Amino acid sequence: MSPADQLTVARAVSVPVVVSLFAWPFHGHDDWATAVFCIAMTTDWFDGRLARRHGRTSPLGSLLDPIADKVLVLGTIVMLVGQGVVPAWMVAAIVVREVLITGLRQAAIERGIVLAARDLGKLKTWAQAIAAALGGFAAAGAWGSGVAWWSMLVAVVLTWASGLDYARSAPALFRPRAT
Repeated sequence: MSPADQLTVARAVSVPVVVSLFAWPFHGHDDWATAVFCIAMTTDWFDGRLARRHGRTSPLGSLLDPIADKVLVLGTIVMLVGQGVVPAWMVAAIVVREVLITGLRQAAIERGIVLAARDLGKLKTWAQAIAAALGGFAAAGAWGSGVAWWSMLVAVVLTWASGLDYARSAPALFRPRAT
């Protein structure tokens, strides 16, 4: 397993740690959860850089990297709903888009078409991660939940804009193929 893959696996393993820290009510638990989340999300930048630098992308990394990102961010923002920091409708809007686009990508793969990650999709991931981090800091008392609300709204807008960008390719996917 390459160092980039190890970072991806570490990010995936951090998910239950972050969720548990948000859920476990001890003094400073939100601080710890947010710190672990931020460190884990930082590994996304490093693993991509390592893989590109060494020219070593792997099937494991290609599969696990986007899943680790999604599960870490979604797990965190769901916990922030429980903390009263972000509204459930925003999280639901993000989750629905993620499920729909994952389904679209799966349908494309079944037709032999790979819908590669687009720049807007990468921006969406980072907007969600930043919103989750700002929400974590709000849960920890660094500032009010208004910062989290506005950053989450930006993430929702970018999430759906990215989803619509992917959806533009959907009609071509569902046209009958020439035999």
